[in-house]
Amino acid sequence: MSDLNAIDRYLQQTQPSQLELLNRLLRIPSISADPAYSGSVREAADTLVEIFRELGLQAELIETDGPPLVYAETPAVPGRPVVLVYGHYDVQPPDPLELWETPPFEPTIRDGKIYARGATDDKGQMLTHVLSVSAWLATGQSLPVQIKFLIEGEEEVGSEQLEAYLQRPEAADKLACDVVVISDSTQYGPDQPAITYGLRGIAYFEIHCFGPNQDLHSGSFGGAVANPATQLCRLLSQMIDDSGRIQIPGFYDAVRPLEESERQNWARLEFDDAEFAAQIGVEELFGEAGYTTLERRWARPTFDIHGLWGGYAGEGGKTIITARAGAKFSFRLVPDQTPEQVAEQVRAFVDSHRPPGVRLELIDLHGGPGVVVDPNSPFIAAAQEAITAAFGKPAVLIREGGSIPIVASFVQRLGADVLLLGWGQDDDGAHSPNEKLNLEDFYRGTRASSRLWDTLARVASSA
Repeated sequence: MSDLNAIDRYLQQTQPSQLELLNRLLRIPSISADPAYSGSVREAADTLVEIFRELGLQAELIETDGPPLVYAETPAVPGRPVVLVYGHYDVQPPDPLELWETPPFEPTIRDGKIYARGATDDKGQMLTHVLSVSAWLATGQSLPVQIKFLIEGEEEVGSEQLEAYLQRPEAADKLACDVVVISDSTQYGPDQPAITYGLRGIAYFEIHCFGPNQDLHSGSFGGAVANPATQLCRLLSQMIDDSGRIQIPGFYDAVRPLEESERQNWARLEFDDAEFAAQIGVEELFGEAGYTTLERRWARPTFDIHGLWGGYAGEGGKTIITARAGAKFSFRLVPDQTPEQVAEQVRAFVDSHRPPGVRLELIDLHGGPGVVVDPNSPFIAAAQEAITAAFGKPAVLIREGGSIPIVASFVQRLGADVLLLGWGQDDDGAHSPNEKLNLEDFYRGTRASSRLWDTLARVASSA
């Protein structure tokens, strides 16, 4: 019989050491998008292996053609479910640095929250599961399920190496499991935990627009040649109309309509458009007509430009027609859209809408499909019991607008169910300056994780 009270006491008593382990990871600038930080990315992987071993788990690095995968496991428990915990140790670039109140890789606690790049996405959330397993072992108890950890270093740039590893013959046996547990999302709101049963996918692109062979004087040449910056803006603006509807032919053909029951369930959630607008600092909300804010955020496809460049942006004026311009943009996808299909549609649109006088180059950077799991799964019921014990109230069932492209691959290649258990908050600033994680949520998430292994043990294994 498991002594969960002993685990609770241990977790309460060891909060200072839990925080130090989190700080240890947060100090490493493991930015996967910038090759200049490849050494730091490797350092984060090595540090995770050290942490696993210090806490009493078997751990190893799985080498790839890029950042290594970190793998660890506990002993097998015959007749019980096998759990794969997935997370990532890489982080987004911290730019713009001038907007950080404290340095992004010097963890700082203010008002009960820890501020650092990676605090909520995903080092802090991922670490809750590592610490919960450690608590079972430290109190002398055998885990009631086998737990495997797979932590990657490329989630923020598309998980290319993990996707390649999943195709290796040995991966299916090594990662065989009944359910994948992921904490890389948010609660519904403060003191309101949530279980996420759906994620949007993504199709991410970069486009380059070329004009004259060098920058030109806009007075001498303006009116005679096309300006790449102007033409690129014109092209991008045609991809979406004034009401937020994407204008690429065929884009909505595969979109799975929302179930009426889902719309009714979400309508019952307490959500205030005005409060949400105030929280994110905008005067009014905007999105596809005919859908509520939650529906647009969680279950409708979107188009967004993430970066634009070209010409002169320094102090003062410089009147030029730039030789080239570029942009990064993406579409969030919903079931049953695929990034491959959307890439074909986007390429056809760009080819047919090329502005005169310029040359275009479209680059398909990465993508992944959306995924929706059965909200009535016994694994979700087990997670509900564990979360209620840790947070003092049941979790609401939600979908999430963000993307974790590897989730669909886990479902397809491992045949496993998925549990998306977010401990973060909407205002944690993932991908933004001053990223944070509420320490109370960090500790409650760790306690919920420790209870989860006990509740999952009572679910019949499919093995």
